[in-house]
Amino acid sequence: MMQQYLELKEQYKDCLLFFRLGDFYEMFFDDAILVSRELELTLTGRDCGLAERAPMCGVPFHSVEQYVNRLIDKGYKVAICEQLTDPETSQGLVERDVVRIITPGTVIESSMLDEKANSFIVSLYLDGETVGLACVDVSTGSFQATTAAIAGTALIDELLRIHPRELLVNTDLFLFSQGVEYFAKLLPWPTGPYEAQDAFSAETATRMIATRFGAAAVGELPPHALCAAGALMQYLNDTQKNALSHINRIQPYELQQYMLIDNAARRNLELTETIRGNARKGSLLWLLDDTATAMGARLLRSWLDQPLQSIFEINARLDAVQELKDGPMLCDALDDLLNHVKDIERIVSKISYGTLNPRDCVALQQSLAVLPAVKEQLVACEAPLLRALHGQIDTLEDVCALLGSALGENPPAVLRDGGYIREGYNAELDRLRNAFGSARDIIAQMEVSERDATGIKNLRIGFNKVFGYYIEVTNSNREAVPYRYQRKQTLANAERFITPELKELENTVLHAEEHSIKLEQQLFAEIRDALEREIQRMQQTALALATLDVLHAFARLASRSQFVRPEINTDGIINIVDGRHPVVERAIGSQHFVPNNTLLDTNQNRFLILTGSNMAGKSTYLRQVALLTILAHIGCFVPARSANIAITDKIFTRVGASDDLFMGQSTFMVEMSEVAAILTRATRNSLVILDEIGRGTSTYDGLSIAWAVVEYICDANKIGAKTLFATHYHELTELEDKVQGVKNYCMSVKEQGDDVIFLRRVVRGGADRSFGIHVAGLAGFPQEVLLRAREILALLEAADISRQGVKRSADKTAENLNLKKSEHAQMSFMDVVPYAAMLEEIRDLDISTTTPIDALYLLNRLKQRMNKVD
Repeated sequence: MMQQYLELKEQYKDCLLFFRLGDFYEMFFDDAILVSRELELTLTGRDCGLAERAPMCGVPFHSVEQYVNRLIDKGYKVAICEQLTDPETSQGLVERDVVRIITPGTVIESSMLDEKANSFIVSLYLDGETVGLACVDVSTGSFQATTAAIAGTALIDELLRIHPRELLVNTDLFLFSQGVEYFAKLLPWPTGPYEAQDAFSAETATRMIATRFGAAAVGELPPHALCAAGALMQYLNDTQKNALSHINRIQPYELQQYMLIDNAARRNLELTETIRGNARKGSLLWLLDDTATAMGARLLRSWLDQPLQSIFEINARLDAVQELKDGPMLCDALDDLLNHVKDIERIVSKISYGTLNPRDCVALQQSLAVLPAVKEQLVACEAPLLRALHGQIDTLEDVCALLGSALGENPPAVLRDGGYIREGYNAELDRLRNAFGSARDIIAQMEVSERDATGIKNLRIGFNKVFGYYIEVTNSNREAVPYRYQRKQTLANAERFITPELKELENTVLHAEEHSIKLEQQLFAEIRDALEREIQRMQQTALALATLDVLHAFARLASRSQFVRPEINTDGIINIVDGRHPVVERAIGSQHFVPNNTLLDTNQNRFLILTGSNMAGKSTYLRQVALLTILAHIGCFVPARSANIAITDKIFTRVGASDDLFMGQSTFMVEMSEVAAILTRATRNSLVILDEIGRGTSTYDGLSIAWAVVEYICDANKIGAKTLFATHYHELTELEDKVQGVKNYCMSVKEQGDDVIFLRRVVRGGADRSFGIHVAGLAGFPQEVLLRAREILALLEAADISRQGVKRSADKTAENLNLKKSEHAQMSFMDVVPYAAMLEEIRDLDISTTTPIDALYLLNRLKQRMNKVD
């Protein structure tokens, strides 16, 4: 047996080998030492023919999932080695082999997965400047492929969107990632290239894809995507041992089909999790998820991750949501029916893997039983998408009838003890059950007759798996035991006996029971095979139900929260009347939320500069515009009185202050990197959200950067993107008169003495104060600090601060901060800018080579320019 173990371990060196021995999975040698440490198991030993006992530890087979899950989370791979022959009938060594390798990306067990999120494994193939990407969720059978350029951040953004649990790369990409520090740190998943023989070659990939999906699928995939997909299929074949019948379709896609939301925007807008705590609650996904099924929850997340770009597809979803919203009786009926639907997608994967259990079958049968009623509810629907879903739902009545007739209502979860096949399904099984049932009745009658014959009133006939049936007599009645009883076992207070008649009945009962259990297992295998032949029908229906579930959730949300249908345009206009931040409104209540209007276009209103007090609601306003735009693009109604949303190709955000120490970037460097990404990737059809720029450096540096960014984005010949920019640089408000497309808005406040009331209303015009000290008071600053801050603010506002600002040397601080009020107001940025070029020209002048006549010409030119400014 140990030779058998070592031979298998040699084939799977990179895995922890779980070796089946009876009711346990055992690990030996180094695997045992590692697993005992990682799982805190007792390390034992076993004689194996060596000088020393082999280190050994094990886990029960019926609870193996929890142990495997902990190892997978730690990054290990686990090879499951099963017994292929029955130990009781095997002559010699029991045959064993590895039936599956469990890796982070190939988990299908429900206890190891988030039911509301997909679990992807991704394959990447780099050749030249292009990367092929293929991703599979083996728990659902979803398989997609695309291509991306290695330059830029499109590939990174797509990987961060998919968030794979496992990543395979070819050698070229692995070497590339090792050579580029940023790429290597950002993608820590690969531990090395996937080097299976020619796995990424075009010939191998073509053969793999054609064999699995047909020749037509090969022609649908770009060459790089084909190579990535072929390598991924080979990896799955090697690790999952061909248990892949549910992966029967590959879907090519292009990144341009969906709105680009880079990782910074996903994080800042809190689409699927909050910035603080990475919690689902408080995110947009949390607000939207009113789905009744796990399949719908996963599809909703997919839609939110990939907003549409097709106005036809968006309106198709909106039409469906509108009809469901306008039909409350239809909506209520679907709500009741969908609540009976279980996770058909992941049940199908269990059918493919051969891990289906009787309770899965009952859950599947209950789900299929409501399909005729669901289909009937959609008969009269007029929205094209709802009509299409009606056609895609297969009622699967034959499959439902099979499961209903074969399985009992409350079967056990495991197969080994039987009791799950319904009475009347198989005549031979019924005969065997009746046989051991009758024998048990005879044994019960025997117990009564033996009590009467012996006079022992507490005599009983019992059973256990070790000794079989027995007659038990207490020691106090031992003298009354007849000679025909044969002693079988002695206990502390009793004796156990057997008789020839009881032994004969035992053989009858156990023989019938054993045969009935084996027959049940055989019948269940036949049922599973029948289900496997219908996988594609079930998958098509599951996708239709998931789509209906999401649309139904959107309709319920719209009715409950007074969302309205957005109009979708291609004219570049975003016009929102009384828009609301959906998550904030849910948190504080609709009665407390102040709605605001937004008008953005590609002409006079393409760049809105928003100034005003801290805590007045600028960040909420900026984010709500982005969120409403995303909601419209996924086909959801929006929180507003009315909304007209332009097709938007990309959404970028620059929000907040955070460093990235792992990547070696300071707070300001992170900010500048995010701005750089916007300046290089935004287009005329993009939406840009800027919440402060340049606050991490000196005032003039930051202001200069912000000024230049505004000019560059607003320039229609460079970007011309629709932009919302919240800032405390009040000097930027002067750009409204100087740059076409810039408009000033501010957050209105009401001052009452030293108190400030935040009205949360966005109004035209610029603000000249930020009320930062007031916010510090709200945060709990000591009064002494607040009073001193107001004194210093008054002095700074009154003083004529030089370009270098107030000197901060220890011996001059007090003196500088107690200067008398200057007669001159502080010079504004607009006063300085016209002279900057002249000052630069003087600074660059080489006096040693300047002739008197050159100096006169220069002086005259500067004087003329100053006259023009004045």
